[in-house]
Amino acid sequence: MRPAGDAPHGYLGFWPSWAHHIGDLVFGANDGIVTTFAVVSGAAGASLSPRIVIILGVANLMADGFAMGAGNYLGMRSEQAYQRSTGRTLREGRMHALGHGAAIFGAFVLAGSVPLLPFLFVPSARMFLTSCIATGTTLFVVGSLRTLVTRTRWFTSGLEMLLIGSMAAAFAYLTGHLLRQLA
Repeated sequence: MRPAGDAPHGYLGFWPSWAHHIGDLVFGANDGIVTTFAVVSGAAGASLSPRIVIILGVANLMADGFAMGAGNYLGMRSEQAYQRSTGRTLREGRMHALGHGAAIFGAFVLAGSVPLLPFLFVPSARMFLTSCIATGTTLFVVGSLRTLVTRTRWFTSGLEMLLIGSMAAAFAYLTGHLLRQLA
């Protein structure tokens, strides 16, 4: 065990560094925004009430966020078990796998809350439009923030994430619109 003053530069407990978790954070934030907004878009396309949008959105946020974090943890633990079985030295242990899972869950819930906030605080006539704007802005900002680690062009990175998220939302809205007779 390493003495407290002997920690490597940049080590923050089970968070080795933000750069180490960039994939988890971007993946979790993107999936949180896109899947929650897909629920919002599908419900709006089906003309469901704001109350139903909130119920479905929060249920999705918690269940999918936990599933993503747990899946990442289990995937990393499986990879670690494989490495151990082939005699390789493990660079990360159980706590690191837990940190990766927590990063995805936290980013998922935080970013995924954005599409739901207008349904709590905005008049009903503007809820969906405000959710679209807030979601698009968040997708662009999260995409742009990737460049703090990747050192790529912030505008291109933000636009890439915005376009991919917008395509998923369009599919969800169209699906909800086509299936609205079922409700």
